[in-house]
Amino acid sequence: MYRIFTVIGVCVAGLIFLTSFSSQKPRADFVFVNRGDVFTLDPQRMSWLNDMQIAYCLYEGVVRWNTEDFSIEPAASESFNVSDDGKTYTFNLRKDARWSNGASVTAYDFVYSWMRLLTPDTSSDYSSFFFSISGAKGFWDWRTEQLENNIVFTIEEIEDVFNRMVKITAKNDYVLVVELDRPISYFLDQLALAVCSPVYKPSVEGWDVRGEPSKLAITDGWNNVEPPPISKRKWIDVDKDTGRITQQYFWARPETIVGNGPFVLEDWRYKRDMWLRANPMYHSRQHVGVKSIQALTITDSNTAVLAFEGGEIDWLNGVNVDYQVDMLAEKDRGERSNIHATPTFGTDFFSFNCRDTLQDGSNNPFKNAGVRRAFVFGTDRQAIVDYATRLREPVVTSIVPPNSIKGYGQVVGLGFDVDRAREELADAGWVDRNGDGLVEDVDGNRFPTVDLLYTTNTPRYKWISLSLRDQWKNNLGIDVSLRGTDNKFFSADLRSGNFMVARGRWYGDYGDPTTFLDIFKTKNGNNDRGYSNSEIDKELYQAEQERNQQARYAMLRDIEERLFTEEVPMLVICQLLQLSMYDPEKIHGLTAHPRLVQHLWRVTVPQVRLGADQKTDTSHLLED
Repeated sequence: MYRIFTVIGVCVAGLIFLTSFSSQKPRADFVFVNRGDVFTLDPQRMSWLNDMQIAYCLYEGVVRWNTEDFSIEPAASESFNVSDDGKTYTFNLRKDARWSNGASVTAYDFVYSWMRLLTPDTSSDYSSFFFSISGAKGFWDWRTEQLENNIVFTIEEIEDVFNRMVKITAKNDYVLVVELDRPISYFLDQLALAVCSPVYKPSVEGWDVRGEPSKLAITDGWNNVEPPPISKRKWIDVDKDTGRITQQYFWARPETIVGNGPFVLEDWRYKRDMWLRANPMYHSRQHVGVKSIQALTITDSNTAVLAFEGGEIDWLNGVNVDYQVDMLAEKDRGERSNIHATPTFGTDFFSFNCRDTLQDGSNNPFKNAGVRRAFVFGTDRQAIVDYATRLREPVVTSIVPPNSIKGYGQVVGLGFDVDRAREELADAGWVDRNGDGLVEDVDGNRFPTVDLLYTTNTPRYKWISLSLRDQWKNNLGIDVSLRGTDNKFFSADLRSGNFMVARGRWYGDYGDPTTFLDIFKTKNGNNDRGYSNSEIDKELYQAEQERNQQARYAMLRDIEERLFTEEVPMLVICQLLQLSMYDPEKIHGLTAHPRLVQHLWRVTVPQVRLGADQKTDTSHLLED
């Protein structure tokens, strides 16, 4: 089937690329596919893997992961140390680290950037990452109260409160000290995430580049000059009615963005492509493997595979085509070597909307945990991986991937049991009272047709959604209406609660169970389900205070067990596999580690790809 499809489609794919992705530029050294466009290049506002992958090219945090074993190594820092009580972290920054405009990267850049992460005005999904820092939660609560009461503070006044309350301190240009309320064993792992990357304040705020302060900011450091008045800052202001800091994001464009990472943004054509060039200011240019990267935005999965087969791209991450099973079978038979299936630190699920009411104001049946349990009991996960995805991923019943965290173990949630499903529905008041095969309440009102939201950028969720629709109709007596949309509208619907059931997946951000369990906290930015349970919040907090790792893991397992045997805010389907395409003889430096983070600056291309006139040593790639 696959070979036939290739022959039929290759001409169409060729036309698409000639008309849509043609460019006067020479082919980049490394070309890969983004299945959806990047949402933002502001690291503090990132939550999508596509965005973060680009962030690891444009920015560099104090530490980073070694992507082979995910140990922590220095990045913008040259060294760091942790106090004996595990609460004070000192980072000694590299003196040769530069922003792409030539300014030195200093401790003040990190204080400013982490203040943005901790300011509610920024609307970051990861603010809670830093609540373990002394004073951070207090500052968040203070600022939240200001906004709720429309109290107007100047930016300077807000920064002053932050500096007085939060224990993130620049001792001097190159020494950054962070003090925690309690020891956090995975704190460095959190700091390696893209959202903790620094940004350059004059660029983010839009300081007038014609003014003397901006010139001095580069030579002397922005923290040593008088900042321009708010009227001279193009991208930031304070709303005079609400007191909220308003930010425009034009700074994150090719002509204005300033980064400190291995690459700079050269061009960004929305919904088409993004070009990155090696940053001549980067401190470790000898470790950058390619001179140029092009990220093509191709939303159609078939087109992406055909583009790879035609040599248009070097790496396709996230292969989601109907015939992916056939390609894996070809690999098993030794007929193909360029497709790779990797178990991941991620889980596939469908979220239940747990809010009291739906967006239209009507009662939400899924606010009842019994209804949610019924839908879980009424789902045959094995049938989904066998016949819908056909990849036979490991079926799981709780969110932390099994055996993915050493010493944690595995939690078993609710399995497939149609009789239990109908009992749960009956206990919640839903029974087939008139024999029509559909359940009704005591007043004879039919269970509302379930609005199931999924994304259309991959066929995977269409097939899973179709399977769920049929299973729930047959096993529960409930009608389901499928609603497919693209990523942008899907994200907006999730955040606003415009769904009853919605597809989801979660990849762990750091090596601890809380990277999964924290998304069930009431105020967590990634709690799209609107799930709220004060007892779960309290138990998660208590687990945070426990310093004995074995005891702490036991507490977290108990929480996860309760979440997935009683509360079930989501239906977990399976552990995710990542299917990617690349030729291992042509592309080196991509990691197969389950954490899925790729540092594309580590990618190298053998001599045959770079050209006979270029040396094997890649240090020359950054020379003019």
